[in-house]
This record gives sequence, C-alpha cells and structure tokens, in this order.
Amino acid sequence: MSEKIIPVNGNGNGPDKHHGKVSTMYESWFLEYASYVILERAVPYLDDGLKPVQRRVLHSMWELEDGRYNKVANVIGHTMKYHPHGDVSIGDAMVQMGQKNLLIDTQGNWGNIHTGDSAAAFRYIEARLSKFALEVVFNPKTSIWQSSYDGRNKEPITLPVKFPLVLAHGVEGIAVGLACKILPHNFCELIEASIDAIKGKKVDLVPDFASGGVADFSKYNEGLRGGRIRVRAVIEKSSKKSLVIREIPFGTTTSSVIDSILAANDKG
Repeated sequence: MSEKIIPVNGNGNGPDKHHGKVSTMYESWFLEYASYVILERAVPYLDDGLKPVQRRVLHSMWELEDGRYNKVANVIGHTMKYHPHGDVSIGDAMVQMGQKNLLIDTQGNWGNIHTGDSAAAFRYIEARLSKFALEVVFNPKTSIWQSSYDGRNKEPITLPVKFPLVLAHGVEGIAVGLACKILPHNFCELIEASIDAIKGKKVDLVPDFASGGVADFSKYNEGLRGGRIRVRAVIEKSSKKSLVIREIPFGTTTSSVIDSILAANDKG
C-alpha cells in the first residue's frame, strides 16, 4: 500500500486552508500559557506572598490540623485535591517552606540549607502548622473562596496573612518573559518595619540570610530592578596553614564552596 504525500502550501487554499485559523490559535494559546505560568507558577500574590502550591499546602494542613504531627506524604495526598500537578512539586514546595522554619513546625530530617542535603522521604518526615501560622495566616470569614480545579472543593484565592510574608520567605521564579527574585528578610526587622509603616515612618529594609555571611548593600537600590548585592563568606585565619569558614554566602552550600576552592587550587 503506497503512501499519499500531500504538499503543503501557504496560500490559504488546498490542503492547509485552515493554516490561518491554526496560527491565530497558537497566538491566543501562547498568551494563555504565559499568563498561567506567571500567575500560577513563578510569581507570588502580593496579598499573602504565596504561590498557589504553597497556599494549597497551607490550606490542606489547616484542614488536617488537630495539634498533632501529620506525615508529609499524607499532607501531599490531601493537597492533590487542590493542586493537579503531581506529588513531587507539592512535596518540594512543602520542604522549602519547612526549611524556612516559620509557618511549618517540622519533625525528622528536612534536609540542610548549609550543606545542600535533601530531606528524607516524605513517608518518614512529619509536619504541622506552627503557632505563628495558626495565628496570622487563616481566617475563613475574610477569605475569598473559589472552586478547586475539579469543582468538588473550595480553596482560598489568597490567604488573609497579617504579616509581610513575601519579604520573610523570599521568592524566586522564572516565568514567560518575566522573572521574580525577592530576597529573604529578618523576621524581627520586618515586625519593626511594619510598625513604622503603620505609623507613617520611612522604612529602610535590607535582606538577611539564614546561612549567614557578609553582604555589601551599597548598590541595593532599595530592591528595585537593577539593584545588586555582593555576598561573601566569613573566613577566619586560625593558623599559618589553616582558614576556617564560619559562614557561607546566600545561594551557596558547603559542597559548592569546597568545589570552588578545589577549582581555584587546580588553577594555581
């Protein structure tokens, strides 16, 4: 049986007469995809500083809340009622929030931000909402609700967080034609700055990093686009032949620092 080969032409006639219609579909589809990635994946809502997967994790933990720890695998399964993108993305988002030690009270091996070690399997580690989260994150009466993706459940559009969470957590994401990078800030400084803002005073905030290190904020530009921060490790000389690295810069791990030292040594 011989194959029938149909030539393709671009004049709007013949075999590809629907070509124009398809190209306009691609234009609208790409715009829909771009807006979806921006709103649902890469950029948090300013109202609560959360991406949808983070908000759904917290909402699920609130529904399961009884004061006791829940297996993370159980929380992930519950969250899949609201988040249709698989268990790995939910688990990774939950571990990242747990490592920030603010909204989630953790138990077990949740990894190490200094060494880059990953958390234990989700069936081993446990979590519950922190007292801080229960106090400032949830209020069903003031939340605006929407139907979940399958229409079976209700989920909050945003959570009524009474705290600048987007600055405390920090966020990083790359969307379509747009990237977002907000660095984490110090918890106590944020509370003091919030009080100053309510009183109408000028607020001067710079980021603070859980891994320590030193930073030069002279070109920070108040966090606006184009601003830059130079971060460095804290190194002490303990003897003629020994240097002790006490703190590492933000965005690195002990493994990556060791690798960079070995690479520099190889180059002489």
